[in-house]
Amino acid sequence: MRILALSDQIHPFIYQERFPSNLPPFDLVLIAGDLPGSYIEFVATKVRVPVVYVHGNHKEEYVQDYLGHLTPPGGAIPAHGRIVRVAGLRIAGWGGCPRYNRREMGQYAEAEAQGRFLSWLPLLMPHRLAQGHGVDILLSHAPPPGPHAGPDFAHRGSSALGLFHRLYRPRLHVHGHVHLYEAQPQREYLSPEGVRVVNAFAYTLIEL
Repeated sequence: MRILALSDQIHPFIYQERFPSNLPPFDLVLIAGDLPGSYIEFVATKVRVPVVYVHGNHKEEYVQDYLGHLTPPGGAIPAHGRIVRVAGLRIAGWGGCPRYNRREMGQYAEAEAQGRFLSWLPLLMPHRLAQGHGVDILLSHAPPPGPHAGPDFAHRGSSALGLFHRLYRPRLHVHGHVHLYEAQPQREYLSPEGVRVVNAFAYTLIEL
């Protein structure tokens, strides 16, 4: 399976008329937050595969209708706080990032995220024990603790996502939030729990 993962920055290679024929075929789109709802809808209307997303800490994902109301992007499956089954995969979603200021939108307390992940024990632990993985993919905006965590407080690794790794051992963790601007950025690494962690900044193709 090939996955197109997007987050945080509109990329001209995606936002163009030739998309998606300018890419190799892919089976699923994962969006890891902080992308405008209009961009998500553009992607959803151009592809013939499922599009799954979580919101970022800026929650740009909403679109404004002709009455001025904010609505979720059309054509995409919201995954925040849910386990969704798409393209034969179990995907757990968690949007936003750990709280770093008083703004309510797009931020969470680590205890809140940990509580939700622990509530999934009856649902996911049987899969974890039988198959080695409670879910196939964890889709989040924030990174887990580790090499992809940012150097500043707002972009720190989420301890709750580290707990998710330890409990459920997802095969793949796709996240955004931390931008890759260095000359040789580290797009991917393997966590101590054996979880493949991929930063979706801008866009990347993932073979699963």
